[in-house]
Amino acid sequence: MPPAQRKARPRTYDLAKTRTALTAQLTHVREAIASQDESKVAHTAQHITASVNTVTRLLNRPAPAKRDLTAAQWAANAPELAPDTEALDQTALDQAARDLTEATTTAPGDRLLATPAGGIRLDDFLATRCVELVVLTHDLAAALGTEIPYDRQALATATRVLADALAVRAPGGAVEVRIPPFAVVQCVEGPRHTRGTPPGVVETDPLTWLRLATGRTGWAEAVESAAVTASGERADLSAQLPLLT
Repeated sequence: MPPAQRKARPRTYDLAKTRTALTAQLTHVREAIASQDESKVAHTAQHITASVNTVTRLLNRPAPAKRDLTAAQWAANAPELAPDTEALDQTALDQAARDLTEATTTAPGDRLLATPAGGIRLDDFLATRCVELVVLTHDLAAALGTEIPYDRQALATATRVLADALAVRAPGGAVEVRIPPFAVVQCVEGPRHTRGTPPGVVETDPLTWLRLATGRTGWAEAVESAAVTASGERADLSAQLPLLT
């Protein structure tokens, strides 16, 4: 098969590294909310806890018969972020972090989980939890008017999942999306390049990409502020974004 026709293999995620990234990011979140009025952070803390608890809950259920989707396909199908559940506080967030570590330490990365969207590997599902946690960290920082650190591996994983989701949503090779230092993907139907400068190039930083992919900022706004550079007739990605909200 000619190289131009080959489909890229789905990206893989190391279970232990992703778990470490998740727990590190949870530590940043817990430290950020420790001295805050609980009423200011309860909503986002609730979403974060629900997202993390989903891993343990699904591991306690029977595995599905087959794998239906990857982390990128999960994101490309525009799922909602973690739904509201019962009232949760910082204590529940701490417990969620402990449960996550305990539940995933012995489970293999290829263990299938039965999600509403279909069967997904545990290692892929942990990568989707990185997406949710990093996005919710962004929202929490905005609500508090402060900065919250991002674990580098957590941010890298979220960036890659969302970049790959764009390639799933808009397959092709006419535009190369560069998000240094974490991801490069090709997308959008049209002329495909095999060497040299591609027909269209989009470049941005990981946090801007995160905001674009989740609707926290708009395409026109990001281009106008020079947070995104875009060249080529097919380099306008406004029709493909956001990927999830």
